[in-house]
Amino acid sequence: MTIAFPQRLAARLSPDNFVLATDLDGTLLAGGVEGRRQVRELFSAAQAGRRLVFVTGRGLESILPLLSDPTIPAPDYIIADVGATIVHGDLRPVDELQQETAARWPGSQAVLKALAGFPGLRRQSVPQERRCSFLASEESVTPALRAAVDALGCDLLLSAGCYLDVLPRGVSKGAAVLRLAEAAGIDPATIVVAGDTLNDLSMFETGLRGIVVGGAEPALAERVRKRPLVHIAGEVGCDGILEGLAHHGALVPKADPAPAIPSGTAELVMVYHRLPYDEVVEDGVLRHRRPRSPNGIIPTLLRFFAGARAGSWVAWSQQACRDPEGFVTHVHVDRERYPNLQAARIPLSADDVDVFYKKFSKEAFWPIIFSFPDKAEFNQAHWERFLEVNRLFAEQTAREAGEGATVWVHDYNLWMVPAFLRPLRPDLRIAFFHHTAFPASDVFNILPWRRDIIGSLLQCDYVGFHIPRYVENFVDAVRSFAPVDVVDTAPCAPRFLTYGCALGVDSMTTAIDVGGRRVHLGAHPVGTDAGMIERLALGPEVARQTAAIRDYLGGATGIVSIERLDYVKGTLEKLQAFERLLEQHPEHIGKVTLLNIITPAAPGMEIYESLRVEVDRTVGRINGRFSTLNWVPVRYFYRSLPFDEVIAHYAACEVAWITPLRDGLNLVAKEFVAAKKATGGSGVLILSEFAGAAVELHGAVLTNPYDGKAMTAALHQALTMGEDERAYRTGRMAMIVAEHDVTRWGNDFLAAVEGAGATAAVEARAA
Repeated sequence: MTIAFPQRLAARLSPDNFVLATDLDGTLLAGGVEGRRQVRELFSAAQAGRRLVFVTGRGLESILPLLSDPTIPAPDYIIADVGATIVHGDLRPVDELQQETAARWPGSQAVLKALAGFPGLRRQSVPQERRCSFLASEESVTPALRAAVDALGCDLLLSAGCYLDVLPRGVSKGAAVLRLAEAAGIDPATIVVAGDTLNDLSMFETGLRGIVVGGAEPALAERVRKRPLVHIAGEVGCDGILEGLAHHGALVPKADPAPAIPSGTAELVMVYHRLPYDEVVEDGVLRHRRPRSPNGIIPTLLRFFAGARAGSWVAWSQQACRDPEGFVTHVHVDRERYPNLQAARIPLSADDVDVFYKKFSKEAFWPIIFSFPDKAEFNQAHWERFLEVNRLFAEQTAREAGEGATVWVHDYNLWMVPAFLRPLRPDLRIAFFHHTAFPASDVFNILPWRRDIIGSLLQCDYVGFHIPRYVENFVDAVRSFAPVDVVDTAPCAPRFLTYGCALGVDSMTTAIDVGGRRVHLGAHPVGTDAGMIERLALGPEVARQTAAIRDYLGGATGIVSIERLDYVKGTLEKLQAFERLLEQHPEHIGKVTLLNIITPAAPGMEIYESLRVEVDRTVGRINGRFSTLNWVPVRYFYRSLPFDEVIAHYAACEVAWITPLRDGLNLVAKEFVAAKKATGGSGVLILSEFAGAAVELHGAVLTNPYDGKAMTAALHQALTMGEDERAYRTGRMAMIVAEHDVTRWGNDFLAAVEGAGATAAVEARAA
């Protein structure tokens, strides 16, 4: 189709008012990093006079991941299926155009039936609408085949000598561009088309300005060479687009380009919502204190900076406002232990922290992560604040990282950091670790912002989870809106349970290709500091506390339960199962005591208040029913305990009862095992099948916290288990906890990240 436009089409374009209608693969999605960045900025939201149209042979479904990719500019319109699908950038159909095309399409089944007898045609298994695509050779496109397609009222398009499309009559990329221009009121004189294969030829035959990018099919360049409004670029992909836009007058050099964010010197950047120390104000002076818990993740992460490694720790610091007077961004964490590590503090107001962390993260994300969608509350304004905070983290990270540095982002609070960081620093190796569960895709997809989050995580080079099940859940979530090629897998046994466990899987995906990016994946259950627990457990203070707890129990078997106040922890279900035990097995009355220790929620977390009231009521009912003058069945403590006192409870009790409804991992289980091993005792660990640790701790008594009968049976089994079996189970779990401690977790994770980077480098050289 050749359309003659007025002579004014020959005039140069205005840099502030033009439309780029471009092919994707080999064109917009190709080229160097800097060229792609410039094209992205060219069509940023601030440039309202410039519009972008994706024009592709892909089906609309396969374009979806690009819409969440922060390195690719967002389109105003999408022409897909070689012109058979025309939608707005937000995926709303351009109704009149879609209806016209649908009216001319006989239907896929009619096409397949008509062409069933022709040899050499193999239908492509790709998403598509209003067209049928085949793999075929040029020899298979016979006059008879063309006649059969013509009889259907369709057109036949063969590109690259092997891709054959049957399309509604008159449908092509070029025709779709012209129809869209008419429907949207776009002046054809402002349109520039770009492509790289014969599949794009129809766009250049419209008479519009055009750009054939470097590396295009020679046959395309040859067919358009004599067209005066088509520029054949020497540069590839986006670089060729920029060259062509400059040729047509749509691009002029910036007189004063915005300065790029300068890179820092850190070889490793930790991006964590918390600082590696506690900030306290004493006598009006801000002071630093080591974190209260010595057994957290933070001490392990700090060890990576114990040598000469230059590092930065990016975290928030709560201030009166985001730009406090005299605020010091960089602070040494510990000059003696970590001489080259600085904390890069991001000032957030109390309202920022309240909305970003206490409200949005806990009210929108937390219920979804742990599969309680009925408790989720979605607030668009809170999401916008979440994005603001994540952008601040990404920008500060970009300033800290040295060239080619590794950035390790931690947890769902910072899900969107990779999306903001990758365009700023494409040179970085970005790793992400989830310290929580990752839900099944049908639950995750309840989130209104699921595509944004998945798109952000796909900017990472490596994404880690506690266990293989969460890896597979993530892959399914990606697969629910983007085509996924599984590059590599690994067996889960014998490291992880596979069958007979709610969270077990037999194999795990370790690398995927999505939208032209390769992302490596892995399972890394966080460990505990077994050595530190042993030192505490054998110390005189813990020994004294252990003896005091045993005296307090008065000869009764101690069942310890330590957890935060949270509906995901299954506290009520546990108390109800304990009550049922005393009803069904009265022989335990007076002989067992449940030490139920609940750590209060953070101040301002109103979502948990009703749960606390119900727990209080249930404990009161049980004690009222079964207490005697010499014995109380439930000893309930609603407060935080120092870690040495926690270890003493582990050492003093024979059973640890850890049965959350959902839990990413649960370190309490590992701490209990480490404490029993350190003191030379044996114990029984009752563990929920829905805690991540269940697939790792071979030897735990697994139970379903949703099944009250099973919960009571598991507790009875633990209380009546023989000493030989208890010792065997404890020893087996102790070896796992000792071998896979928190130090190994950190080392293995970084080694996996570096291994993924090395693999990527080899693949890049091979390409």
